[in-house]
Amino acid sequence: MTDPGGAAPTPSSDRPLFVLLGAVGAGKGTQAAALADDRGLLHLSTGDLFRRAIREKTPLGEVAQGYMRRGELVPDEITVTMVAEALKEPSADAGVVFDGFPRTAAQAAALDALLAESGAQITRAILIDVPEDALVSRVAGRWVCPHCGTPYHITEDPPRVTGICNKDGTALTQRDDDKPDVFRARLREQIPPMEDVVAHYEAAGRLSRVDGQGTIAAVAGAVRLALLESSAG
Repeated sequence: MTDPGGAAPTPSSDRPLFVLLGAVGAGKGTQAAALADDRGLLHLSTGDLFRRAIREKTPLGEVAQGYMRRGELVPDEITVTMVAEALKEPSADAGVVFDGFPRTAAQAAALDALLAESGAQITRAILIDVPEDALVSRVAGRWVCPHCGTPYHITEDPPRVTGICNKDGTALTQRDDDKPDVFRARLREQIPPMEDVVAHYEAAGRLSRVDGQGTIAAVAGAVRLALLESSAG
């Protein structure tokens, strides 16, 4: 509700604010979207924020695009500012599920400081835990038709004829990023800073771990259970 002076309302300090953590291929984005949909919360992905800001040609978007074009990471201060602006939007009033942010301990500390300005804090951080070999199996099994774009997985959704698209008979290809050696290299870069973020929320007593090796529905159920147990505790 707007105050008599017409100032914008201050977001509630008790709205649920969840962080979904997980390595590439762990299903973090899928579970973040499911949790947001289940609870009527904003699914806040920094990748989506960047793309929207660039599409709308905002000042921050133009700055971020410069870094991205050079293949550089967008500085934390720009990312945090974008997040701060998103948190002020009406769509965030009911609560937020953060997906892809924070990626480093420095970003986690910056988010804490940002939320503290309105008396808020992260309600719970959930780590979708999947062993490295299982992640490699998931990602390395992904293939796609270069002609129609239909995705396949060699164990979960294989084509009728190995290596051939069901729809148009085109030979399937694999993204370079999905090849086992390349993917393991990505994990070696991503996991250490993610573990720092995990340690940040664990030290604050706000971390729950769930086994991410089940079906999408099973993992979603484990996430809901972890949140219920944490709120009860």
